[in-house]
Amino acid sequence: MRLRPLPEMLKNPFLLAGSALLAASVWIWVQDITIPRQEAEAREHGIPRGNLSDLYPRWLGARELLLRGRDPYRNDITREIQAGYYGRPLDPNRPFDPKDQQAFAYPLYVVFILAPTIAMPFAMVQRSFLLLLIALTGASVPLWLHVMRWRISLRWQLVWIILVVGSFPAIQAFKLQQLTLLVAALLAASFACIVRRRLVLAGILLALASIKPQLVVLVGLWLLIWISGNWRERQKLFWSGLLSMVILIGSGELLLPGWIHEFRAATSSYYQYTGGGRSVLDVALTPVGGRVAAAILVTVLMVWLWRLRREGEQSPAFQWSLGAVQATTLVIIPMFAPYNQVLLVPCVMLMAKAIQDVWQANRMSRFFVLLTATAIAWPWAASLTLAIALIWLPLITVQQAWRVPMGSTLMIPVSILALIFVSRKIMCAESDIAQTHLAHARC
Repeated sequence: MRLRPLPEMLKNPFLLAGSALLAASVWIWVQDITIPRQEAEAREHGIPRGNLSDLYPRWLGARELLLRGRDPYRNDITREIQAGYYGRPLDPNRPFDPKDQQAFAYPLYVVFILAPTIAMPFAMVQRSFLLLLIALTGASVPLWLHVMRWRISLRWQLVWIILVVGSFPAIQAFKLQQLTLLVAALLAASFACIVRRRLVLAGILLALASIKPQLVVLVGLWLLIWISGNWRERQKLFWSGLLSMVILIGSGELLLPGWIHEFRAATSSYYQYTGGGRSVLDVALTPVGGRVAAAILVTVLMVWLWRLRREGEQSPAFQWSLGAVQATTLVIIPMFAPYNQVLLVPCVMLMAKAIQDVWQANRMSRFFVLLTATAIAWPWAASLTLAIALIWLPLITVQQAWRVPMGSTLMIPVSILALIFVSRKIMCAESDIAQTHLAHARC
């Protein structure tokens, strides 16, 4: 089977219209099918629903700390957060009340990012932040394309933007106003700076992205390994990132002494009341088996990254290392919320860029290409089917299948990671500097 070259596919005049239709179908599924279903269940069981904005706990904590000097990690602040987020404080005696306490479980220095908004009414902050997240998510697409060194037409860039903004992970993050989108944009900007060798700015942006540490810890470890491969030229990234983290952590300590201990306690409590913090591997295997598999996976990844440490920032090996790190992060972090999958955008670009070489490599690579493509396409295909069904069927009937588009949620990061590892030999063969550093970058 021979795939059509991407440039030929882009000549299709219906490409933009088709991508817009797929994106619109996901919005319809979320807005007109899923949310009404959840609201009906909430009314039936007395489940509280307030603003349901994941920004609100961070915003209220920042406001109370900066304006009134109150500790955002305290239980009284948590109760006030619940009153806004859920509409009332949670009651442990109500069996259907959510388990997520919505406490301020972020590093304290997130308040510096939110400081400009604390004097504004939250309704205004909510609307402005939504627009900001949509803009940042769209802007991250050309940044990731630059990191991947993939030059494509403006039409194809628009298709990528439409599909990314219209994907379920992004839409869920928009609805929840999740800071994961801000982290993803900061990572995209940071790596774009690395590719342009603006290492000081890259380190600053990477430090800011650490407001969600679980999403950047593997990236940080990889970049430390990569910096060691050419310390003389790359040390600016290390010192910039280190100094920025010292400033952020130190400023937080001056503002609230002992905040690190409180943050650790809040994080531990969060994983307890949300079900132990299960990763994709924990769900697929068992909690013990998942941890063992995660340890093995990270060890193998670190060995691989060490062998590629001397590769340049514009080499295919660097791009594939980024993809492997992002995919591994999504598989091992103790939460498998779909909105975190916006971090997989560079991974998908990586595979799309090399799709013909990967497809022609062997049967195993073709199998994982089909598996990954099916997993990624499933939410759009299922959402389109449900949106069309609304034309002929009653809403209550269509709502019975509201979970169907989420059927491939767990499969997406796993299949992408598997495809990246299966195709790593292609990465080494395509490296721009493989002949120079072949002895140091064997796979």
